[in-house]
Amino acid sequence: MTQNHKALNAVAMSNITKQFPLVLANDNVSFEVSWGEVHALVGENGAGKSTLMKILYGMQRPDSGEIAIDGNKIQLSNPNDAIKQGIGMVHQHFMLVEPLSVMENIILGLEPGSSLSIDTNAARVKVAALIKQFNFELSSNDIIEELPVGKQQKVEILKMLYRNSSILILDEPTAVLTPMETEELFAFLKDYASQGNAVIFISHKLREVIEVSNRISVMRNGRMIGMVNTAGITPPEIARMMVGRDVILNVEKKPAQPGEPALELTGLTVGKRFERPKVHSVSFTVRTGEIVGIAGVEGNGQSELVEAITGLIHSSGTIKYMGASLSHQDARTVREAGVSHIPEDRNERGLVLEYSTAENLILGDQHTSLNTGRFGLLDFNGIETRARALVEEFDVRPRSIELPASNYSGGNAQKIIVARELSRDPKILIASQPTRGVDIGAIEFIHEQIVAARDKGLGVLLVSADLGEVMSLSDRILVMYEGEIVGEMPAAEATEERLGLLMAGVHGEPKIQELVSG
Repeated sequence: MTQNHKALNAVAMSNITKQFPLVLANDNVSFEVSWGEVHALVGENGAGKSTLMKILYGMQRPDSGEIAIDGNKIQLSNPNDAIKQGIGMVHQHFMLVEPLSVMENIILGLEPGSSLSIDTNAARVKVAALIKQFNFELSSNDIIEELPVGKQQKVEILKMLYRNSSILILDEPTAVLTPMETEELFAFLKDYASQGNAVIFISHKLREVIEVSNRISVMRNGRMIGMVNTAGITPPEIARMMVGRDVILNVEKKPAQPGEPALELTGLTVGKRFERPKVHSVSFTVRTGEIVGIAGVEGNGQSELVEAITGLIHSSGTIKYMGASLSHQDARTVREAGVSHIPEDRNERGLVLEYSTAENLILGDQHTSLNTGRFGLLDFNGIETRARALVEEFDVRPRSIELPASNYSGGNAQKIIVARELSRDPKILIASQPTRGVDIGAIEFIHEQIVAARDKGLGVLLVSADLGEVMSLSDRILVMYEGEIVGEMPAAEATEERLGLLMAGVHGEPKIQELVSG
């Protein structure tokens, strides 16, 4: 990948403007990346980062502005044009063909040989050389679906390197990685940049941004706010640039006061006959007045666990809510037992996007006395009065009860769900990925609400792929790996290294102590 570049800048985007029907996504944006650096691009959701990178990768065309690669002005009509210019993009959601091998995925669309036969030997030699050059622990013959997500991400990167990419764009690359896999990725990115290439690193994890980058560009409301050198900057300073005000990044909470069991699971199992269970014989207790966090790489049974607890899918084993056994009940029965649920996918499970704010604020409870009047009919006046109070209390912006949910930003849409779930006087809160796709300001607010719920005596089960969120919010932490609980510890005793080993499947205290101590 090493090149003798003449120009200082690998990428120079000048005065980029992109207007969509309802939003000015990029407003006269200029952005520069030097050869030999890892350059972080940060901003809240809707700040314009993704649009700017889609333009750089040829997925969208700007309304105006210019792009230069290595000092040469170019026109990009599609991703193939970008690839020919040495630009590669690793998306947050991998684009791999799971039944195929590592080599087959890497060469797909660029197979050596003729139209009649593929020169597999030449492909294998080149792929093996790339794997060796960047010290990736992979084999050309590995099957994608049998690889952990960290190695699948390396295959995505190798696809770009195989196409001679000298500029790599990575979109939220650590979202599905363990801490050890994240460290391996950072080591690769730094080495790759040091060989004369360039990296654009998009992330909302500010500590990671500081760890891996040389410079940071910040976007807000479609504009480029500024660029700073990473050395010496702090997460609060970056957050202030992103949001335009001071943001409390550390969760402030008093020690928990656990009470009676709120949620009790015994031998919970989810899975079809003759298949490996998605959740296998899981047992644990969440008490009133505490937050129990579940850490783990996504895809290890957390989603199925939450759906079983909330009555959305069938399970075996025993579930008790506030001492009452309600195993194998439907979601409505579970909800009426005092369980509130912030789902991991707000658009699929949490909101009806065509419905108004007020209508979304009664979902799941529209049949109860809270929202009905005489003869069981909806009390529209009461619903609207309550909705106005909730959008004010939970800082939903804009302060509208008529606006369709589809018109809100991710953070404000999530606030509607949090308002609904916490205002119904629940006893148990199941919060699954509560701040996914949410801007920093809304994260701060939602964290405050979850801690306040605990302090009111709710039992809170938190499931998050963000290890920092689990560590800062939880009072006690469980770790899931391949559908089982493989570790438990007080949050005060948890470290990223210790949790990361458990998340990677390293079981047993002696083995963990050996690895942690070096």
